Amino acid sequence: MPEADRAHRDADRLDDLVGQWNAVRPDLDAGVMAEIARVLQLARLMGDRLSAKAAEHDLQVGEGDVLFTLFRAGPPHRLSPTQLADSTLFTTGTMTNRLDKLEARGLVCRIPNPQDRRGLAVELTAAGHKLVDRLVDEHVANEEQMMSALSGREREQLDRLTRKLLAHLVGE
Repeated sequence: MPEADRAHRDADRLDDLVGQWNAVRPDLDAGVMAEIARVLQLARLMGDRLSAKAAEHDLQVGEGDVLFTLFRAGPPHRLSPTQLADSTLFTTGTMTNRLDKLEARGLVCRIPNPQDRRGLAVELTAAGHKLVDRLVDEHVANEEQMMSALSGREREQLDRLTRKLLAHLVGE
């Protein structure tokens, strides 16, 4: 079943579920259940598309995040593992595993940290730089396609609303 058809079916199903809740518990605002379910469904669908695009290049999304983070750090495209973990919101254990895989592929290398002789820095290799420079265009096009159903004004509204929800949930 095409993705658009599945999304319409799932939306109708959510409306049906809300109707069932309203019938048995009219005192509840069951609509919020559908709102949350739609956000979760969007996150899953977007995550699936990002994963599929990364897989085309034999990468996982988290590995792409590491490469993109090093690239956007600017020359010399080098960060400490702690800076990388903080910037990508990964644990240091997860970061070590990702760095091992990327280093084995020749996309990053670990070098002595010029600012801290006791530590290491992670640097994008020439092959990694070339790959990211090519992938970032595909990545942005993929994200633009996902958002193309919304007008510019709707995207601005979505940005404001998601920022507001994030600030609320983080601040709790």
